[in-house]
Amino acid sequence: MPPSLTARRLRAHGISAPVAASPAEAVRHMTAMQAQDYHAALWAVGLRTKGSSLAQVEDAIARGEIVRTWPMRGTLHLLAREDVRWMVALLAPRVQAANATRLARDFGLDAATLARGRWVMEHALSAGAPVARTELYAQMEAAGIANANQRGLHLLNWLAHESVICQGSRQGKQSTFVLMDAWVPPSAALDRDEALHRLALRYLQGHGPATAADLAWWSGLTQKDARLALTLASSALEQETHDDTTWWWRSDAPAPSRSRAVHLLPAFDEYLIGYRDRTPVLDTAQTRRVFSVNGLVAPTMIVGGRVAATWKRGSAGDDDVVLDPFRVLDDAERTGIQRAVQPWRRFLGDPH
Repeated sequence: MPPSLTARRLRAHGISAPVAASPAEAVRHMTAMQAQDYHAALWAVGLRTKGSSLAQVEDAIARGEIVRTWPMRGTLHLLAREDVRWMVALLAPRVQAANATRLARDFGLDAATLARGRWVMEHALSAGAPVARTELYAQMEAAGIANANQRGLHLLNWLAHESVICQGSRQGKQSTFVLMDAWVPPSAALDRDEALHRLALRYLQGHGPATAADLAWWSGLTQKDARLALTLASSALEQETHDDTTWWWRSDAPAPSRSRAVHLLPAFDEYLIGYRDRTPVLDTAQTRRVFSVNGLVAPTMIVGGRVAATWKRGSAGDDDVVLDPFRVLDDAERTGIQRAVQPWRRFLGDPH
């Protein structure tokens, strides 16, 4: 792998130093940030934003500056509002093609039912304001579309992939949905090569150095399309090949600086989830302590760019962390942990 890979990635991610002055700018820098764990995603944004708070990130979501939807891999992500349409148009069709048969076979969501569900949702959301998921489920039932056993969620997911709806601001713990046309301004469609070119540049902006396999994993593209995307963007990129693997990064990437600093990452953070190969930052023997067999990804503590522990929040109301270290931590690292916890506490609103 390239020298200083972890230092380069820490800088690209905005972890070693915040990369943005506002939550929307942080999400825009990263292009897309995995967000099925809502509260973890808020801290992922806060970590990369200078002086931000949880309330500021949620306000940016409520204003529609940040949008939570399913652009790729069938997984919820946060995107800057202006990136939603072109990313969904480029990446969602492959997910739809893979899911269509299963939705019809396992959930009875054939083309006719999906079309009727679209009409019901467009009518329910016609006022342009966010509507809670439970209310939308009630509207489905009233129209004769059963939503039990995740059928309703699959219908909403399908419509998000079709650029009909996206998520709005939360109502307590309840997700809401809005029509995409009411939430995300229209934008000129990109041809496929232009979209691939943009995707490669934007991915490497927040994730480089990375490989074509990493880009394919993150985006859901085929390996062929990932290689094409990097080739289309190659005039603005640098590359190095080590052991038959080519690593790419942007030519304008800031110079990295080595650091033994400690950082507190949320669950599902892009620093881990954004790559097919996690061995540059995570020992293979510890993989199952971070990536569980049921698809969960633990919050991690990193030291010098590598995962040294998982962590969890203390007891209810306690803004402290409980570590599960992978090795013995020295005194300097434990001091670094105390410093790393402070930005998280400030983000949550703890004045201490």
